[in-house]
Order: sequence, then C-alpha cells, then structure tokens
Amino acid sequence: MSMLEYNEIKEHKIIVWDGMPHEVLSSHVFRKQQRKPVNATKLKNLITGRVAEISFGSSEKAEEADITTRPVKFLYKNKGEIWFCDVKDPSNRFTLKEEIVGDRMRFVKTNSEIETIIYTNDDDEEQVIGVKIPIKVELEVTDAPPAIKGASVTGGNKVATLETGATINVPLFINIGEKIRINSETGEYVERVN
Repeated sequence: MSMLEYNEIKEHKIIVWDGMPHEVLSSHVFRKQQRKPVNATKLKNLITGRVAEISFGSSEKAEEADITTRPVKFLYKNKGEIWFCDVKDPSNRFTLKEEIVGDRMRFVKTNSEIETIIYTNDDDEEQVIGVKIPIKVELEVTDAPPAIKGASVTGGNKVATLETGATINVPLFINIGEKIRINSETGEYVERVN
C-alpha cells in the first residue's frame, strides 16, 4: 500500500480512513495565518455512503486504498437492487444495493458491459464498492414533446425520456427516435449523435 502525503490527498483519490475506503470529493490546501498548512477534505465512505469533512495536517498521511476493477454485465433493476453477472460466466450472478451503485445507473442499458470497483482490505477480502460507467453515453430518445420550428434559435429545454427510462432536459429541437450523447456524471445533454 502506498502512503499519500497530506497534499497528495486530492479529488477522485480513494483512501483508507478509519479502516474503510473513502473517495475524496473535494480537497483544499491552505494555511491559517502563522500555522502549518492543512488539507481540508470532504470524504465519502464508499460502503455506507456517508460524507464527512476531515482535515489533514502537514505531518499526517493517508493510505491509498487497494482498488481493482472487473468487467461485468448489467442485467436489470428490481426493488432497490441492481443485478449483474460475470461477463464470461452468466450463471455467476450477484446484486448490489442502489445506494452503492448510485444514480448514474439510470443511463446504462440492459446487457451493457461496465466495470465494478473492488476494494481489497488488509485481510485480502474483496468487496464491491461501486461501478465505473463511461462518462459519455449514447442513448435513444423514446418520448419527447414535439419539436418546435425555430427552436434552435431561441434556446430553451424540454424533458425527454430515454430508452433506459431516465428523463433529462434536452434542447427543443430533439425528436423521438434520435440518438443523443449524455454526460453520465452530471446527467446533462451534450449533443445529438448522427
């Protein structure tokens, strides 16, 4: 395990804090008057989902978490659980709670291949703590109000339903049956795909 200095604890790093993996949501290194520098961070516990504000002094270090990824196939959602299977062995199925996976799964089509994020603790026990979804995804619009002539000039948005069932704001000129690109992190429309 590598140890990170206080100023190396930055956004998107995954560290071990209190024996559990935490993702660094934000970090800000600053110095209060004549004191030593401090890194004020927001850490999200990847097992419980809780967010805590932790400050690391200049003499403190944090252990970088042992993280690996493994490809899986998304099968379906049912009652707050999301089902996956091994890519090579479809009979090897497992489930994750929706809280662990997060809101970004609404942009993943059934039978799509994604990666699970696996944390290995000091006892070599593996635990799935999340999924890795492409930042840009292409989906078809299945329902949207009719396009308005001249809408590309005036701007504005309307709500469209995608093939996964997710709803997002799209420009007024988008029609049913068109493919659009979406940023899965922000849930925002990026562009129309030809």
